[in-house]
Amino acid sequence: MRTGNCTEMRTSMLFNSYLFVFIFFPLCLLGYYGLLHRKKPALAKVFLTFMSFWFYGYFNLSYLLIMVGSIAFNYIFHLLLSKHTDKRLMILAVAGNLGLLFYFKYFDFFLSTVNAVFGTSFLLRGILLPLGISFFTFQQISFVVDTYRGEVRDCPFWDYALFVAFFPQLIAGPIVNHSEMLPQFRSILQERCRWELIAEGFGLFVLGLAKKVLLADTFGAGVDYGYDNIALLGRMDAVLVVIFYALQLYFDFSGYCDMARGIGKMLGIEIPVNFDSPYQATNIVEFWKRWHITLNRFFTKYVYIPLGGNRRGQARMYLNLMIVFLLSGLWHGAGWNYIVWGAMHGVLYVITRFWQRRTIHDDRVINDATEKLPLRCRIKSKIVTIMSQIILFAYVSIAWVYFRAQDIAQANRLLAVVLKGNMQKISLDMAECFQLDEFWYVLKVLHLDHMTYSRYILMMGVLAAGLYLAMAGPNAALRMERIKYRAGSAVVLTVLMVWSILTFSGVSTFLYFNF
Repeated sequence: MRTGNCTEMRTSMLFNSYLFVFIFFPLCLLGYYGLLHRKKPALAKVFLTFMSFWFYGYFNLSYLLIMVGSIAFNYIFHLLLSKHTDKRLMILAVAGNLGLLFYFKYFDFFLSTVNAVFGTSFLLRGILLPLGISFFTFQQISFVVDTYRGEVRDCPFWDYALFVAFFPQLIAGPIVNHSEMLPQFRSILQERCRWELIAEGFGLFVLGLAKKVLLADTFGAGVDYGYDNIALLGRMDAVLVVIFYALQLYFDFSGYCDMARGIGKMLGIEIPVNFDSPYQATNIVEFWKRWHITLNRFFTKYVYIPLGGNRRGQARMYLNLMIVFLLSGLWHGAGWNYIVWGAMHGVLYVITRFWQRRTIHDDRVINDATEKLPLRCRIKSKIVTIMSQIILFAYVSIAWVYFRAQDIAQANRLLAVVLKGNMQKISLDMAECFQLDEFWYVLKVLHLDHMTYSRYILMMGVLAAGLYLAMAGPNAALRMERIKYRAGSAVVLTVLMVWSILTFSGVSTFLYFNF
């Protein structure tokens, strides 16, 4: 088994931890359904809320105090806005939320920028970033704004507290909307221990867990090696590092989303889809309809449309889109490298939207006639689709370099190696990051371990599997729809679950916990 390249937070309440799998979640299921069985839905909601507080507070008790204070602050404004539709109250509430986020996430970045621009020497505070603060802050901003707009009324406190703190989506999303969750909380009495939902949820959880600990963390070992040793990399090494991180982030985030939805289903609560095979998109507009769907929805409703959307002419629309992507970059992290990442996506998005507006009529004609085309033309169309997908993946992967790097300079160094590095053999040290004991034993049994390039077999095998699953294979939700709960599927899920659990001693935290 892997020994793990990341030791951060090994004792924390992660989905991929012994504490969560064997203690926390079984207790949560038993207590929740036990209270519902005794027809005590109000207590069941309170129970879920306090379990969520335990989950969050286990990371750091001070995090819990911050979140509870934020919940109380926003609920007070919800009550005030329910009685008085005063825009000043809404602005004050939003400013309070943004102020909290600014202090914990951006204050040091602001000071360092001031120091760099004006030559000052303000001391950085070294403020500890509370987990998930970007997620639960945006979620509460949307709730307060919707209260002001009259879209939500008379929300009981425990419904609101559970809406914010519900542990499956608390730390890394999705950013849920009140219309998706509050009706489910109100009808919680109707929930029973439905085995088909528990089975489907368990399957989603296992597939997400396998993505995280078997794929994302494996790619992560190669990524960490590459970024720690840029000066030693050849051109092919650097290219692989870029691809490895694109796949690490994909399987890390999609794995979390699958696990969150699976946990929700096991509790009888449907969490919205936040991730839908984005690397199978053929253009950047489609990509952002598939990647972090709820964040895109938030920025559209609460930033893009209030800025004027597409109602004030094309030039203003493109400016609004760029503002959204720059803010999206800043939301992900306090650093200029994140802003560069947002700008790269924004520029391509604007160009794509401009091109689509010019060719929309031709595209409709082509799409309507596709089925009538001869076989040769359909094959050509398929090739164009695949090439578009590959080009988009390459562009997005390059942009991810700025997302992963410590700063712009480190990102530029890696990309310089990609463009101008030596064409040397792929680093054996990088290949060693993929030498999982369980697979290396198989190579020995097959007598492949003495081949000249045997140390590269596992790396290329994992890479091929990752590329197929991300760019061509069905996602976890589709796989679960196709699974029939017979002996074969039960064995596969059990093997994946056991295999994943056996790697828990070396797993890392989720990447989106940092945002």
